[in-house]
This record gives sequence, structure tokens and C-alpha cells, in this order.
Amino acid sequence: MINKLKNLIELEKEAYLELMVVARQEAYIYFDKNIRELPRKKDGSFDESTGEMSNNDADAFRHAYVSGIFTQEKGEMKANLAGVYNEIKGTNPINQQNMDLWNNAVGRKYGKLAKTREELAGFIKKSLENNELIIDPHDEREYKGLRHFDYAPEKPVKVIQESESGRNQYFLDFSTGDILDREAFVTAIESGNYPGYTISTINSIKTPMSKPDAVTSNNLG
Repeated sequence: MINKLKNLIELEKEAYLELMVVARQEAYIYFDKNIRELPRKKDGSFDESTGEMSNNDADAFRHAYVSGIFTQEKGEMKANLAGVYNEIKGTNPINQQNMDLWNNAVGRKYGKLAKTREELAGFIKKSLENNELIIDPHDEREYKGLRHFDYAPEKPVKVIQESESGRNQYFLDFSTGDILDREAFVTAIESGNYPGYTISTINSIKTPMSKPDAVTSNNLG
């Protein structure tokens, strides 16, 4: 699965890496100036080796800001997939991944609302003050969106993008890494390739649905 996601990211690898580096530095500069001072090396650059920028408010702000920038520059779906891919290739324990994915989602939310990077940073600062971000991996809040570490083999598909009307539009199969639009997913379900899902006709449009069970993480949304 990671290889197909990687292929998608690799298409714009240079641009992604450049944007990530710039956005991380912008996040640290804003945080250092407007929230609290961050540790620096002798040359004046930020020192991430101290541990003072991990699993805390600075970490949360950085993840949200970078995800917001990716949303502004690349769109919500690619921002979401880039965040998930980053967690897949990393080695963080599940609670830290949950924290990162949660904060990425907050960043995407404000990335869609903000008209400028400065406005985005201001939104995220307020979200930090309002306890909207997770700043401790032991926070009991659980991210319910796209996450790779708990899908059921019989229900491996998750929504990665909705239409403007709120209808599920694009889907990711975590077992294969395939990205399907609604029509392709409907066809695959009708062909018997996804027995955990069914089709419902809503407003004359065939719509993929998860067959009911007691596990909320198995739902498409």
C-alpha cells in the first residue's frame, strides 16, 4: 500500500519537500515570536534535537500549520494523503500518530478558511489556545478520519475527499493503495470485489455505503 501512495507523492517529490521545509520553518518562526521561545543552535537555527519541539504545543502547531499550507497549495486531498504517508513511513507509536493526524486535520480545516499564510497561523494559534489541538500523545481524543493503522481487512476503504455538496467523491483502499472515484468504487462493489460494502441510490446517484456493523472505524467517513 505504501508504494502506491509513495508513487503519488513522488510525482511532486521535489515540490513537496521544498514546501514542507519552508512551512516547517515558518511554523517555528511564528511560534517562537508569538507563543513561546524555541531552542536554537549557536548558528541561530532552531534546534529540534533538544526534544522541546516534540509531542507538545510546538509539535502540534507545526503539524497543523504545515498541513494547512499543503491544503492551500496542493488541495485538501493531497494534504491528507501526504500526512498519512508521512505517518506510515515513520516509526512513531500509535498515540503519537493519532496526535499528528488529529492536528493535521485541524490544519486542513483552517487551510481551507485562511486567505493568507499569516491568517492561517493566526487561526492555528487560536485553535491552540482553545484546546482544539492535541498537545500530548496521551490525550484521549481519537482521530476518526483517514488513518492507516486500524482498518479491517474486509472493510479497507476510507473516504479521502468529498464533493462541495458533501457527497463522498474519492476513496483510498488501504489494502492496495488504490485511489478510486465514486463511479469506480461503485463498479468494484457491484462486481463483488468489496463484499463489506453495498450500494444505495441517493437522489438518483449510486452511492457506496459500508454494510452495518458494530465497529465505527469500519465506516467510510
